[in-house]
Amino acid sequence: MDTIAAICTALSPSGIGIIRISGEEAIAIADKVFKSPNGKKLCDEESHTIHYGHIVDGEEIVDEVLVMLMKGPRSYTKEDVVEIDCHGGILVLKKVFNLLLENGARPSEPGEFTKRAFLNGRIDLTSAEAVMDLISSKSEMARKNSVSVLNGKMYEKIKSVREEILFFIAKIEAAIDDPEHMSLDGFEGELNGKLQEIQVKIEKLIKSYESGKILKEGINTAIVGKPNAGKSSILNMILNEERAIVTEIEGTTRDTLEESYDIGGITLNLIDTAGIRESDDLVEKIGIERAKSAIEKADLVLYVADSSTETNMIDDQIIALIDGKKSICLLNKSDLPREMTKQELNAHFEGSTTRPVFLYTSAKTGEGKEELFETIKGMFFNGEISFNDEIIVSSLRQKNELVAASESLKKVSESIANSMPEDFLSIDLMSAYASLGEIIGEEVSDDLVDKIFSEFCMGK
Repeated sequence: MDTIAAICTALSPSGIGIIRISGEEAIAIADKVFKSPNGKKLCDEESHTIHYGHIVDGEEIVDEVLVMLMKGPRSYTKEDVVEIDCHGGILVLKKVFNLLLENGARPSEPGEFTKRAFLNGRIDLTSAEAVMDLISSKSEMARKNSVSVLNGKMYEKIKSVREEILFFIAKIEAAIDDPEHMSLDGFEGELNGKLQEIQVKIEKLIKSYESGKILKEGINTAIVGKPNAGKSSILNMILNEERAIVTEIEGTTRDTLEESYDIGGITLNLIDTAGIRESDDLVEKIGIERAKSAIEKADLVLYVADSSTETNMIDDQIIALIDGKKSICLLNKSDLPREMTKQELNAHFEGSTTRPVFLYTSAKTGEGKEELFETIKGMFFNGEISFNDEIIVSSLRQKNELVAASESLKKVSESIANSMPEDFLSIDLMSAYASLGEIIGEEVSDDLVDKIFSEFCMGK
């Protein structure tokens, strides 16, 4: 493969900027632009060493740098890799990068370094995907899950299941090829028992996807309610800052306002919405429609009700909108004389398919804030996730392949129940084996590989 180069740090003024080169000519190209005070060439130096010197363009010094040398296969890509630590000026980085291109490197594609690591067998496909998940982690839990997958826990789990399936495929094939010496007496019972064990493992991984998706993307949380119920004040309370404008005038919030907040390693993607009511104001009506759209897309709804006022028909309309959603009813302004109780508001949910959790809160005093956070964690993760042995699927691609493998194994069980010939069993076992192989990249098309790595950031 040809030699690639990329600026791996952001193009913005900073203390240090890093340029990475990988490929057969990486060291030779670096030697064309790097000048050491002792006159030694990088090609003559030991691997995994760092060298001080200058990047030069002919006789002109471009920058004072440190160069890290990593000879393959002991590198990220298993190729020769050179990393140049420059000063972090935009002009400097571009100048050094262009010199490398002029001397034989080409610009890398997004994710091409990690793609080469995968193609060269250094990492499997789940680990490669975990690299990007780690970079884009929004919470501590997401980071821990990405590190767990990056360290090979997903690969080992899938590999183990594939080996169990392969054992039975091989046994069937051997019996078909040599029926005189290989008996399948009692085989179907043995296979059926093992299939049940494998299905339990696969179903556990499939069920983990909803948690994994939330770990990766955060909990989309819509804050809704009538005008002046204290929605924006609740947002400010959660964020510990005056982010949203708060006044006594109804309809102050006319559009959605979005912020993120971390609670115990879980990211809340908070959406403060316009108060829901009947309105002839065109701008306000648009805001109300956006509030309804936010409810539809939300993983969690925080329904803010003013406990110092009585309920009315607008509350019933909001309750109808949040039906079927995970929700928490915040009876806000609990520092004021109470006109609405949990029991009274709960009665309005009669006939709803889901019931919310009810909490008294005061955005003014902070009452109920910690209880709110604990309630949210309990609703989504039973309070916490252990990463010691837990494997959480956060990729839709991986989930779909797990579902496909599960469906194939169900067909095997159905064939056993219908006393179908062993070669029928082998076909569906092979299908499940292939689907699991797609997850770790042992049976994957070039087009899919290109698509996965095209979503990576440049320089990684």
